[in-house]
Amino acid sequence: MKLKSILLGTTVAAFCAGSVQAQESLDLGHVGDPGSLYEATTNNFAECVNETGLAEINVYGSSQLGNDEEMLQKLKLGQIGFSLPSSVMSSVSPTFGVFEMPYIIQNREHMRNVRDNMRDTFVSAAEERGYRILGFWENGFRNITNNVRPINTPEDLNGIKLRTPKGEWRVKMFQSYGANPTPMAFSEVFTALQTGVIDGQENPLAQIYSGRFQEVQDYLSMTGHVYSPAFLATSTRNWDSWDEELKTAVQDCATKASDFAYETSAQMDEDLVGEIEKAGTKVNEADKQAFIDASKPIYEEFGSQVEGGQKLIEDIQALASGS
Repeated sequence: MKLKSILLGTTVAAFCAGSVQAQESLDLGHVGDPGSLYEATTNNFAECVNETGLAEINVYGSSQLGNDEEMLQKLKLGQIGFSLPSSVMSSVSPTFGVFEMPYIIQNREHMRNVRDNMRDTFVSAAEERGYRILGFWENGFRNITNNVRPINTPEDLNGIKLRTPKGEWRVKMFQSYGANPTPMAFSEVFTALQTGVIDGQENPLAQIYSGRFQEVQDYLSMTGHVYSPAFLATSTRNWDSWDEELKTAVQDCATKASDFAYETSAQMDEDLVGEIEKAGTKVNEADKQAFIDASKPIYEEFGSQVEGGQKLIEDIQALASGS
């Protein structure tokens, strides 16, 4: 599957999504731009549900329905049907902060094992806050772009103004590396980079490319420092109001979209480095072991401060492929 076919598929899915005569209309919001993994996966999910005739899913990307925090609030109020939060979930429940630990997810097979074996842990944590997690999708392996210098080791981040999502553990991690992390909504990042308000940011390649950050960034450093799941979420209020047939259809389509997300993101990662280089951005491979070695304090802090944090870390590490 090549990048062009992926993007064409999302367009086809969008047209298909509007062609179903459905009993209920549900809006799904996300922050991804056109051409993003978020767009591809949400359209895949919408097409699947719409084909059942039980509901019509209308997808709104590019933060049209608000940023991640605003959409989570709209879920609770019953104003939208679904959203696709990622790193922000660590601010909803401390349990999700485990995904902020550097290099804790080694590869996508590892994430599949976590999804299949620890699903109830995260579903329960979200339900305590009024949300229902339906799908363990993907944001991706995160890499660093900036306009100051290539990032080879944590020391190279010293003093760099780096946009991060909102979430205390990502901020703490980059502070420990010496950067100056600045939490900011994704929709604001391009302009902040363009105007020099921030020096850089960190995101998966699919978000970097679809957000056009390569147009305003000199360096892409392949750190792969954090794997960010994306969680298809609704509210417990919404979920409890749906009949069993609709619940079953939505859950089935959300599960199928998970594997679609992993496969599509892997292909995007393969294709997009070259596309970003073509734009003039210089790409380098970072010393990942140096980052791993520098990350031990953040693991210790999470394990001691978050209730059950050490067990979460150990349970996830035990599910690594080949362990």
